[in-house]
Amino acid sequence: MTEQEMITRTKKFALRIMKLVGALPKTVQGRAISNQLMRSGTSVAANYRAACRARSKPEFLAKLGTVEEEADESQIS
Repeated sequence: MTEQEMITRTKKFALRIMKLVGALPKTVQGRAISNQLMRSGTSVAANYRAACRARSKPEFLAKLGTVEEEADESQIS
């Protein structure tokens, strides 16, 4: 997968997260999940874009690790 394809894919993921969050119930539990999912789900795209702007391979890998953590956190939410 190319860099541009991954940027597009992570952006679509963020948009799907927003749609999902909009459909969650407006209960205390729903809002708690919504808030966490919105933060972690949308940060995947932002952090991947930041990784693409890394100045070195170690910096890229470190930022990509953050992407992986946020994606994992989104899965658990």
